[in-house]
Amino acid sequence: MREMLARRWWLFALRGAFAILFGLMALIWPGITLVALVVLWGAYTLVDGATELYLAITHRDAAHGVLGALGVVAGLVALFWPGITALALLVVIAVWAVVGGVLEIVTAVRLRKVIEHERFLALSGVLSVVLGLILLSTPGTGALALVVMIGGFAILWGIVLVLLSLRLRKAAPVAV
Repeated sequence: MREMLARRWWLFALRGAFAILFGLMALIWPGITLVALVVLWGAYTLVDGATELYLAITHRDAAHGVLGALGVVAGLVALFWPGITALALLVVIAVWAVVGGVLEIVTAVRLRKVIEHERFLALSGVLSVVLGLILLSTPGTGALALVVMIGGFAILWGIVLVLLSLRLRKAAPVAV
C-alpha cells in the first residue's frame, strides 16, 4: 500500500494544484463562480436525467424513469431558478464536505501504520468536516459567502494535498 501511494504521489500534487487554482479563481470571481457552479450542476443534472429517462424507456424500468424525471426537473430548476438552486447546492456541498472529510479521517487512521505523516490526510479531512459544518449551521449567510469559504477551503486543502504529495514522493522507491 505504501509503495503504491508513494508511486502515485504526483496525483496528490495534481489534485492539490487544481484545488489551489480553483480556490484562487473562486476568491477573484465569486459571483461568476457561483453562477458557474449552478449552471454546470443544472446542465449535468439535466443531461443525466435525460439519460436515465432514455434507459427507462429502452429497458422499461420504472426506477430509471423516476430518477430520470427527477434529474430533468432538478436540472430545469437549476437553470431557471438559480437562487433556489444555490441554496440547495450549498446543502449538497456541505454534506459532501462532511462525508468526504470523515472518510479522509478514517482513511488516515487506517493508514497510520502504513505511511508516515498521515496526519496531512487527516488534516485535510478535518478541514472538509469544518467547512461542511459551518455551511450547514449558517445556510442563510449567502451563496457568495459560500463561494468565498469554498475558495479559501480549496486553497488550504490544496496546500495540504501538495504537502502530502511531497512526503509521499520522498517515500517513493527509486526507479532503476
